[in-house]
Amino acid sequence: MQYNRLGRTGLKVSNICLGTMQFGWSADEATAHEVMDEAVALGCNFFDTADVYSRWVAGNQGGESETIIGNWLAQKRVRRQDIIIATKVRGRMGDAVTNQGLSRHHIMDAVEASLRRLQTDYIDLYQTHSVDHDTPLEETLQALDDLVRAGKVRYIGCSNYPAWLLTKSLWISDVRHLARYDSVQPHYSLVHRAEFERELQPLCQDQQIGVIPYSPLGGGFLTGKYRRDSDLPASDRANGIRQRYMNERGFAIVDKLAEIGQAHEATIAQTAIAWVLANPSVTSAIIGANTLAQLRETVHGAAITLSPAEKAALDEESN
Repeated sequence: MQYNRLGRTGLKVSNICLGTMQFGWSADEATAHEVMDEAVALGCNFFDTADVYSRWVAGNQGGESETIIGNWLAQKRVRRQDIIIATKVRGRMGDAVTNQGLSRHHIMDAVEASLRRLQTDYIDLYQTHSVDHDTPLEETLQALDDLVRAGKVRYIGCSNYPAWLLTKSLWISDVRHLARYDSVQPHYSLVHRAEFERELQPLCQDQQIGVIPYSPLGGGFLTGKYRRDSDLPASDRANGIRQRYMNERGFAIVDKLAEIGQAHEATIAQTAIAWVLANPSVTSAIIGANTLAQLRETVHGAAITLSPAEKAALDEESN
């Protein structure tokens, strides 16, 4: 496992970040604890969650993933200071109109709830989950700065922000002497490149913003399960993948991943992860896992180094 600085900060995070959206959804608590134990054993020190995980599941109220992580931390399977916990705020966490967004009101309530669920007195990286056009950026950033000054949050980041809005946020933090966003989570993979590479990547390089891509396997399309000659799995997720990626370009990318992977004795998924990590702008790639086997397979992608020619071939295939 390689460890990279998060943007311009001195914080070192593993180049694989364990995404925990599945916890409390497709992975129960016992399995989640096993996955976290194994992730640490493999060298991963960076876990990503959000308060809304997994509110979409029938019977869930939100906060299930954070609660599972908190219970794991309480068992002292690892020293708290050895793990970097990232969570997010923005999504709806109740029926009241004030139980969502990036207002000072909601942020202050949400951070206390996250701290309780995580059973910790600080959050390493607190991220705004998506844009809130109803709240002034100044209000959001001032609230986050207050949390940093209070010691409840150590670094702040954002997710799903376009380049223009991240630029404006950085300017506000600069002129008002507030904590600034040190990381961003973009949607980025071989089958979803332009949104990040066109404007956000140059900004992150110029301003030394850490980049933590989510969905580096294209929502599962780049796992090898979806091939020209294979049956489509029966699920809503598979239907979404069919509509977005199951076309000539998508299948050509998978074929090229399989070809290059053979030279490294690697799977399609491992090679796709290696491509994301080959981008020097990327700090850490978020991967999810429902089982130990899935985790072990995907993490191995961090050990693969693509040659310049191999990366160029994948770049060309996915343009």
